[in-house]
Amino acid sequence: MLEFFIPLKKIPRTTHQQKAVHVVKGKPVFYEPEKLKAARTKFMYLFSRHIPEEKLKGPLSLTTKWFYHTTNKSIKDGQWKDTNPDTDNLVKLPKDCMTELGFWEDDGNVASELIQKFWVTESPGGIYVRIEEL
Repeated sequence: MLEFFIPLKKIPRTTHQQKAVHVVKGKPVFYEPEKLKAARTKFMYLFSRHIPEEKLKGPLSLTTKWFYHTTNKSIKDGQWKDTNPDTDNLVKLPKDCMTELGFWEDDGNVASELIQKFWVTESPGGIYVRIEEL
């Protein structure tokens, strides 16, 4: 099992689905806009501190808990966050980064996922990650 927490004052809101396309000589060319490149670079740096010594073997369970800081007085600490970004979009970029960094052989090894979003008022926020071999 691998478990860690990455404190973040502001979680990147850019998701993997925000890739862009332009046409060159009649053919679509996909690229990452600057915000997406910056988010990828940030995740690669933050996750690189937690690379396992050996790649985890599948099937794997991946749990991510996203803690968004707010100063909104009507929101209670630990309250569920039911606004954007969508959980399926949220986890794609970090998962791709963990694959690239060698956490596992392929993100297809992840057979189970739990993705949760919360508001926090008492801490700066961040991302909790837990990976277990099933």
